[in-house]
Amino acid sequence: MLHIERTYGKYFLLAALLIANYYLWSVVVAQQSDGILMVAFLDVGQGDAAFIEAPNGNQMLIDGGPSGQALLRELSNVMPFYDRSIDVLVITNPDKDHVGGFPDILKHYDVHYLLEPGVLRETAVYTTLVSLVESKGVERVFARRGMRIVLGEDVFFDVLFPDRDPKGMTTNDASIVAKLNYGETSFLLTGDTTKKIERYLASMDGKDLDADILKVAHHGSKTSSDAALLGFASPAYAVISSGKGNSYGHPHKEVVDRLIQFGVEIFETAKIGTIIFQSDGTNLLHRK
Repeated sequence: MLHIERTYGKYFLLAALLIANYYLWSVVVAQQSDGILMVAFLDVGQGDAAFIEAPNGNQMLIDGGPSGQALLRELSNVMPFYDRSIDVLVITNPDKDHVGGFPDILKHYDVHYLLEPGVLRETAVYTTLVSLVESKGVERVFARRGMRIVLGEDVFFDVLFPDRDPKGMTTNDASIVAKLNYGETSFLLTGDTTKKIERYLASMDGKDLDADILKVAHHGSKTSSDAALLGFASPAYAVISSGKGNSYGHPHKEVVDRLIQFGVEIFETAKIGTIIFQSDGTNLLHRK
């Protein structure tokens, strides 16, 4: 059973009560994976996309990269061909490099929920995405701090930001920041968040930001990866999702140098392709 809980705060309390009666996904058809959580950071070029499958088979896709072609190709390598559903799509922010592939996902997969920050983007791809979401009856949920998505037993996706209505904020400042926990292992997922928000979260959460793996914000841009966040998160591994030879110069040297200074081992999709981690709740394994 997959559902959303409120751990504190008053935002979207009614929505949480309604969503608490989530669909019961069939345990019979769910893939069993011997207690293994898989998190795959997909090589979609200059963009973000991460596929999560809990031990009970529940699935989440965080961001859709810039194009459907790349996203569908990479998903086919981590999902069986007969699996035509994804439980939750997450838009960390509505820029094209995060949502470009989602229209094709909605055309090819059954999707139950869409989690988004609530900041709007008047672009063709985002307008198309919203239209498809409405026509297919996908439940839209606005992410707010304190919201927990229970993907399975001991598998939690906890929203850290936004903690308010992000109307008027830039898409990067409004990015969803969340922590994925499975047992003793954790992933800090940062979208395109900025240093300003990272410092704010460091002041709010401190050592609670501690994570084994950091998805580096904004493809390794110098606008993110503040030392305050890195210090509290203290990740063993960092994943940078960017396109080979991209025109932005991502990842920026100062970010790479800062990660090295903090003793973090770096994985880049531009260099090694899709990056897969597996966890049994205690140990992490990087799968090539």
